[in-house]
Amino acid sequence: MRRFALSRPLSAGLLTLALLVAGCHPSPRQKPSGSSGLEINIAHINDHHSHLEAHADFEIAVGGLPTRVAAGGFPRLTTLFKAQAGLPNLLKIHAGDAMTGTLYHTLYNGEADAALMNTVCFDVFALGNHEFDEGDAGLRRFLDYLRSGPCQTTVLAANVEPAIGSPLAPVAIDDYRRSYLLKEVDGIVLGIIGIDVRGKTMNSSRPLATTLFHDEVDTAQKTIDELRARGIRHIILVTHQGYEADKAMAARLSDVDVIIGGDSHTLLGSFSALGISGSSGPYPTVVKNRDGERVCIGQAWEYAKAFALMQVRFDDRGAVASCSGEVILPIGDDFRQKNGAEAFVAVDTATRARILEQLAQHGTARIVSPDPIAQAELAHYAGRLDDMKRQRIGTAGESLCLVRVPGESTNRSSGVAGCESANTRARGSDIAQAVAEAYRHASRLADIALVNGGGMRTALPKGDISFSTAYTVLPFANVLIELRLSGRQILEVLEDAVANHLDRNGSNGSHPYAAGLRWDLDMSRPRGSRLANVEIKSRADGAWQALEPAASYTVVTSDFLAMGGDGYSTLAQIHLAGGSVNTYLNYTQTFVDYLLAQGRVSRPAAADYSHKTVISRAGRQLP
Repeated sequence: MRRFALSRPLSAGLLTLALLVAGCHPSPRQKPSGSSGLEINIAHINDHHSHLEAHADFEIAVGGLPTRVAAGGFPRLTTLFKAQAGLPNLLKIHAGDAMTGTLYHTLYNGEADAALMNTVCFDVFALGNHEFDEGDAGLRRFLDYLRSGPCQTTVLAANVEPAIGSPLAPVAIDDYRRSYLLKEVDGIVLGIIGIDVRGKTMNSSRPLATTLFHDEVDTAQKTIDELRARGIRHIILVTHQGYEADKAMAARLSDVDVIIGGDSHTLLGSFSALGISGSSGPYPTVVKNRDGERVCIGQAWEYAKAFALMQVRFDDRGAVASCSGEVILPIGDDFRQKNGAEAFVAVDTATRARILEQLAQHGTARIVSPDPIAQAELAHYAGRLDDMKRQRIGTAGESLCLVRVPGESTNRSSGVAGCESANTRARGSDIAQAVAEAYRHASRLADIALVNGGGMRTALPKGDISFSTAYTVLPFANVLIELRLSGRQILEVLEDAVANHLDRNGSNGSHPYAAGLRWDLDMSRPRGSRLANVEIKSRADGAWQALEPAASYTVVTSDFLAMGGDGYSTLAQIHLAGGSVNTYLNYTQTFVDYLLAQGRVSRPAAADYSHKTVISRAGRQLP
């Protein structure tokens, strides 16, 4: 195999030319010389989001029994990529969102991710929306790390047009990203095109205003037509826009053959035998393009937990004759199951043998040893990480107290100076307010940020704050979700949250706190009349005004709440109906980034607390 010269991206002039070409639609596929029986193999991942280490307590079902095992991690993915080296016509693809999600990104700004990616040597890396979370300059820094290694991976994004003189185009528009890669296999030239999601990147990440994002479908078709005019008949799109968008795009495009995607973190294939639900379809998913010909679609879940391998065979016209493949979950062999005390402990030899036999029958979860080179790279960064966790990232000007429900009898901040009577006060949780403000700060769209009081696990004492402290406050793996709600629905959400612990004997961790929203609460009243005088704070001028029942607002919250956790059923209904966007921003990292940006955090002004007044369940007004 040899790599052809890379194209220049579709500048304004080329886009115009492409439109002219499209006006005279190319003739039907013709037989390129030597194309008969062409087969390619595509090994791919997506959305690893700085999850470089294995997931230590990944739970599967083996023989119907809950079983925990180390799963995934980038060194295991490297092993699987290297294992395919003998396959003919192999392409290695990363479909975007390498960036953000763990401390490895927060502390190393893409250096660790690039180092692990360079143990694979991807043919192409397609830009995702989160590559722009730290602006064009942050993306350039990551790409500099990536190109400093031996691999020289081609970075693709046909619909992203940086301005000349900006970080991604210091001299020329194709300094850091290309529209497509031409690659020759068995005498046939493949065209590989990159497409990034437009709206989400522009609205939820932080690209420069001068960086243009063109329509995904239009750009894809114009680029395909340009390649067809050059005699290229085998077209692969590497997209970062989501599984459903990939299927919809395929139906609108001519002459596309394969779409390798990311963004939606979609699991494809059958994993019910392992107790893993949530598969969205078969792997590969086969749909028809606008010409009525096959398009093979693949995606490989998330967080370095899965590896996908697709085989595609073309007929003598250059169209897809068939495709097949599988998604593999690489795991370790440290199996743990429950003992009599319901604790997960290492299994005995006989149980281990049965587990191995049962896993072999299913085939999709496979024991994979970490690649030693990749493991050594990871160990290098992990060792430095332990030291860096102790580094100061900000200062608490005063103690931020932990409270679930204002007026609760338990002082969850006992022993923290300044929090001696926090549980008796109407304001409730200081730390919940700070985290909600961090959510609102992270979202470019949200009018309101909503958190549950139980989502924060400790108070934040006055003084220095380290990375480790932040991860103690927010220890879970939640990500942020943006939802569009009416004012009336927001009231229902708040009523859900309060009713969960007052009426349904659910956890009082459901109690709501918010940034940009405040209310009067009377817990002595029945559902439907507990909240009054609900007001929203304008992001434009900071003024408070009444929440309008018929108006529409954007709310950012955790995926736990968006999926109905802690009794937030109204949110779940909206989420399941498609009224949400997953930002995939890790909630802890969001708080860390907020602390790094602010430098110093204190309790908010009295007017910015969620609770203006609170009457307890017993009818007592709290101070």
